[in-house]
Amino acid sequence: MDKVTIYTDGACSYNPGPGGWGAILMYGENKKEISGGKKETTNNEMELTAAYEALKMLKHPCEVELYSDSSYLINGFIKKWIDNWQKNNWRTANKRPVKNKELWVEIYKLTQVHKVKFIKVKGHSDNIYNNRCDEMARNETSKFLNN
Repeated sequence: MDKVTIYTDGACSYNPGPGGWGAILMYGENKKEISGGKKETTNNEMELTAAYEALKMLKHPCEVELYSDSSYLINGFIKKWIDNWQKNNWRTANKRPVKNKELWVEIYKLTQVHKVKFIKVKGHSDNIYNNRCDEMARNETSKFLNN
């Protein structure tokens, strides 16, 4: 199984408001940057979108280390929130509907294809890849700020 490293980040102004996401996929010596944005979104939606779009790029089953500074994304998997949400018909512990359900469902499907290890990194620190993803996400966000 090929080993791929992915870094992701999302950003949003005003939350909700204009937002963007960025991701870097690394395989051997190859590195690919992808990014996008949305006029009306939330920071959490952009964090999940970055992971979804990156995982979606993989053409065959891979072993993935996915790095993110989003506790929301990371905890959804390592603390098994997603398992509980599914058991509870996509309701939180407070019986409220899970936000961003569609993205969670799609990311979950991709984790069934790929062996994904979710790893939390400290945001806005000295990690060059996390910082680059943040820069891409902010650049995408800025495209919607003056429209």
